Amino acid sequence: MLRMKFGAGVLALFTVALLGGCDLEGRSYMSIGTAGTGGLYYPLGGTLASRLSALDETGRSFTAEVTGGSVQNVDLLQRGDLDLAMTISTTVYGAYNGDRHFPEGFEDLRIVAPLYPNVLNVLVPRNSDASSIADLRGQRVSVGAAGSGTEQVSWFVLDVYGLDQESVRDRYLTFSESAAALRDGSIEAAIISVGYPAAAVMEVMETGDGRLLPVGPPESETLTERHPFYFQSIIPEGSYRGVTEDVPTIAEWNWIVARADLPDDVVRSVLTILSEERDRLERVTTIANQIDLDALHDAPIPLHPAAEAWLAENRGGTP
Repeated sequence: MLRMKFGAGVLALFTVALLGGCDLEGRSYMSIGTAGTGGLYYPLGGTLASRLSALDETGRSFTAEVTGGSVQNVDLLQRGDLDLAMTISTTVYGAYNGDRHFPEGFEDLRIVAPLYPNVLNVLVPRNSDASSIADLRGQRVSVGAAGSGTEQVSWFVLDVYGLDQESVRDRYLTFSESAAALRDGSIEAAIISVGYPAAAVMEVMETGDGRLLPVGPPESETLTERHPFYFQSIIPEGSYRGVTEDVPTIAEWNWIVARADLPDDVVRSVLTILSEERDRLERVTTIANQIDLDALHDAPIPLHPAAEAWLAENRGGTP
């Protein structure tokens, strides 16, 4: 099958098309959708691609692709332009069941493996008068890059605080852009859904320029009732400079997903790497130590058949 190679030149695209997705040595290409190079998906995806290529006995070569993130990844996966993708629970649940991004639903979408949890960070300048998300009314708020998982969760969170697109002056910025804009005063708040510790959050907190707003009861309870793929969590004391006590928030799992027809051996290789080669991933980011394969029991949509079999064999049951 023809695979689109994002970021490659026109010549590379033309060559892949001519070869039907294989190079001159007959190695077939399989692609993993990640996100921008400044986040965690891309380096983890690169390490995963490298190990999948090394373990593969059929001649397949895996590559990590730079993409727009969760929503675009699932869209590309549905179109057949990716083989594996990294995404968050919000996107997975919405795509499978049908939402504004996937109105027809993506019934062949399957969970391959869990990654680390994303926690919601709501950053404001240190001298901001805001003590609650409700206080952001009328302010310039970064809700994440357009089409990202952060954008999706941002509107869910703003909604439980009585805010919508008419209530805030929304800005669509990447994590690094949000951090820079918060520090130079061009926005009053930034919503960032990411694992911790996160470079963008650290950039603001370590310089003493920001603080975190809580996402606690009753709003967090309302949110998790409306959207069961979220759970109440904390940003632990000491995670960042100035965080002297646990900050209540919400969280969701990141997932590796695929279509139901992804070969079983690829799924098993992914799970083998995550369970037996964790040290390789932790060298890329310490957040990899938060990967919990038992999260498969709480997957928001059906597991890939090979993942379900692996769970039964290695974790004592099915979700």
